Amino acid sequence: MSRLSVFNSPLLLGFDHIEHMLDMAAKSGNGGYPPYNIEHLDDRTLRITLAVAGFAPEDLDVTVENNQLVIRGRQADEDTRTFLHRGIAARQFQRKFVLAQGMDVSGASIDNGLLNIDLIRPEPERIVKTIEIKPEPTRRRTVHHKTDGTPSTVSQEGE
Repeated sequence: MSRLSVFNSPLLLGFDHIEHMLDMAAKSGNGGYPPYNIEHLDDRTLRITLAVAGFAPEDLDVTVENNQLVIRGRQADEDTRTFLHRGIAARQFQRKFVLAQGMDVSGASIDNGLLNIDLIRPEPERIVKTIEIKPEPTRRRTVHHKTDGTPSTVSQEGE
């Protein structure tokens, strides 16, 4: 069974990439680990904060892949410790966020177990493009006359 899309409207031309991005966002269900916040700092800046207690900066990887911000965490295994109780999660994770076209990662920092990733949306360019309207090619009419002088056929050719 095919799925109905909001983007099937004939008034929304070329928006199929948005539907693809929405599908990517829906499929990136990362569960709840690690928990995160998204803050709106100003009109052009967002901050994503992930709780990554126990991860050192070298255990974390922040990349942008195909308009997706990908954060991966993996702690080195330490077989020398014996835990009587282990309540602090130390598992690897991957968290993805789909970025809008033009969004850029301006920086990342870690402070007190919180990884902060700042995103900035550049000021959009205002582009006005004038499209020239060309007239249709003129057509030449040819009238063929019979021998008695009355028109018999009329043909048109484009120049």
